[in-house]
Amino acid sequence: MGVFAESDMIWAILVFAIVSALGLYLGRLKIAGISLGITFVFFAGIVAGHFGIEVNVDMLAFAQNFGLILFVYTLGLQVGPAFFSSLMKGGVKLNLLSIGVIALGLLLVLVFHWTIGVSLPTMMGLFSGAVTNTPMLGAAQQALLQTDPLNTKDFTGMALACAVAYPLGVVGVIMAIAVLRKFFQKKTTNRKQKNPKMNVAEFQVINPGIFDKSIKDVMHLAEHHLVISRIWRDGKVTIPTSDTLLLKGDHLLVISAKEDVEGIAALFGEQEDVDWNKDGIDWNAIDSHLISRRIVVTQSRCNGVKLGSLRLRNLYGINITRVNRAGIDLLASRDLRLQIGDRLTIVGEATAVNNVGTILGDEVKRLEAPNLFAVFIGMFLGVLLGCLPIYLPGMSTPLKLGIAGGPIIVGILMGAFGPRFHVTTYTTQSANLMMREFGIVIYLAGLGLASGAHFFETVFRPEGVLWIGLGFALTLIPVLIVGFIAATSYKTDYAENVGMLCGSMANPMALNYANTTVEGDEPSVSYATVYPLSMFLRVITAQLMIMLFA
Repeated sequence: MGVFAESDMIWAILVFAIVSALGLYLGRLKIAGISLGITFVFFAGIVAGHFGIEVNVDMLAFAQNFGLILFVYTLGLQVGPAFFSSLMKGGVKLNLLSIGVIALGLLLVLVFHWTIGVSLPTMMGLFSGAVTNTPMLGAAQQALLQTDPLNTKDFTGMALACAVAYPLGVVGVIMAIAVLRKFFQKKTTNRKQKNPKMNVAEFQVINPGIFDKSIKDVMHLAEHHLVISRIWRDGKVTIPTSDTLLLKGDHLLVISAKEDVEGIAALFGEQEDVDWNKDGIDWNAIDSHLISRRIVVTQSRCNGVKLGSLRLRNLYGINITRVNRAGIDLLASRDLRLQIGDRLTIVGEATAVNNVGTILGDEVKRLEAPNLFAVFIGMFLGVLLGCLPIYLPGMSTPLKLGIAGGPIIVGILMGAFGPRFHVTTYTTQSANLMMREFGIVIYLAGLGLASGAHFFETVFRPEGVLWIGLGFALTLIPVLIVGFIAATSYKTDYAENVGMLCGSMANPMALNYANTTVEGDEPSVSYATVYPLSMFLRVITAQLMIMLFA
């Protein structure tokens, strides 16, 4: 102990390492099939702090803040490519419902603060635990320090409140899903499908208005995004180019958003069953000479380039039917900018498809190399943005995004638009997960160590029971109310509904439970659709609540 005590740095590393390791080990434990995962690191730190294990204050603050910055930035980097696409037509309803969950929770925070008299910092700590969102806690703490740098009591109290509410925050969402399942699952039919938004349909050209027009001209007439994958004409299947003329009676295999099928049918004239039609077309048998292959964009010169500018369809006679980015299928439109890591589904003759693979890269090993430039420059810009004062009318203290808000915004923007400036922001899912987990573990360990000294004396007081009740109410009430509204007023499918609720609460443990109640993967798709915006709003609104009402 004497050797360790000679260096504050060595002692800090030892404490963080053992607290993190112990918490991660305990995170494997399950009670009634439920585990708190890495959140056990938080509680391991609390126990260590309770027994008097201390770390140099400056080192503790650095480790805690650096961990938070690393986590929120890499989180933004991960969700960035899908952030804006999730706000498009298919995800508007789910994102609006998710915003409703967040808004109702914030309203309850203010109601409890004004009626029961619990301080707003404590209520925000309870709210962070109730929605199992520790980045939100970090953002609220940073905002509190901006407004009142000497208020260490409320700063620590927020973390204590979060720890009190967190366990029931996990359980509460699962209980709400169980209630919704009892009332609404019987009204839905679960379908196994990879992505419910994408649709493959066959159409016959019988609209005289498009006879003898090129596909390029027809696309200008179309009100919806679509991809004509193949054309059947005179017993032969071909891959169309933009100059291909559509003739009367042509059969088209079209990929589009499911909700656009009716409008596309009006354009071409008639929709038919892909598996059977009156002409007896068997697409699988007729186009047996064609192959479908998924190619990964790894060539740096293709990063940020518009798909149409590559002229792959006309030069090689292939068709790109869809682009998968961050787990979400996108239509392969001409204006879509490619990003490193995009996975393109390409249909055509084997030689042509292989040639396109050479152009796009398709060297998966390249993706395994870390692109640390984007990580460090993004963290620099994120912290810089977080430090800039934003003056709002009526507020004496300028608003700052802080070390939680700034990095997540820059991370989202880098992930979404970095390729347009030819900045490679792609990291493999495992690499991104490694950085995120490392950051949040360091943050939680520091948070627990800073809060542990007074945790148990706080919990085992009468107000501790009140905190538990308020936290459980903040979890259960918004989820149940919005869940019932979504199912009854908006006729949201049960699977989509519970996935949206788990995403808006940032609760992967509840998502795991929701997936066991359905056959398909719709809950995971809905979770991914609302998670980016929900996480962003949680971090920003936490700061606004402290700045405006504390």
